[in-house]
Amino acid sequence: MKKLISILHRGDLPDGVFSGATALAIDSETMGLRLGRDPLCVVQLSDGNGQAHVVQLDRSTYDAPNLKRLLTDPSVTKIFHFGRFDIAMFWLHLGVVTAPVYCTKIASKLARTYTDRHGLKDVTKELIGVDLSKAQQSSDWGQTKLSDEQVAYAASDVAHLHTLRSRLDEMLVREGRDGLARACFEFLPHRAVLDVAGWEDIDIFAHS
Repeated sequence: MKKLISILHRGDLPDGVFSGATALAIDSETMGLRLGRDPLCVVQLSDGNGQAHVVQLDRSTYDAPNLKRLLTDPSVTKIFHFGRFDIAMFWLHLGVVTAPVYCTKIASKLARTYTDRHGLKDVTKELIGVDLSKAQQSSDWGQTKLSDEQVAYAASDVAHLHTLRSRLDEMLVREGRDGLARACFEFLPHRAVLDVAGWEDIDIFAHS
């Protein structure tokens, strides 16, 4: 497999990056997993062509117009793994609702009903034979200068999402659940906004 090239940017993506792309793999790094407490620090993106662009955000302003434009571009599908959290973070800190989206974790839960292991590392290992390292997952993403290891880790989390999407789509079609998956993806940005609004731990569809 060709070595992934990771490119670090500060504040925002440069003009013209991903021009013409119809699908982008996206992930984020934060100071924790609590909405409203833990800030968004890094957003990484890849068009699947061997490069990942890693954006270290300016947390004093979150002024990233090129990034925000891509997140809301209706002609670009944003591919996530557990997009619910990333989309909520983007709404909370960047002020944009990300759409349209595809979530490989939701796709995995609908297609891979023979297992309860739907983490990115597990899905990537089984479906494409790549063993991802999670060594930097819990590191300090708020520091002024990111380490080379952090940048490489951030890039690796979006390196395989395009391939995973293709493999999972095949499984969803085979099992007759592709339509259900599309409906879930369409609802996902609304679910993320509900999380930010205070319904994070409440099932609004439950009887009680």
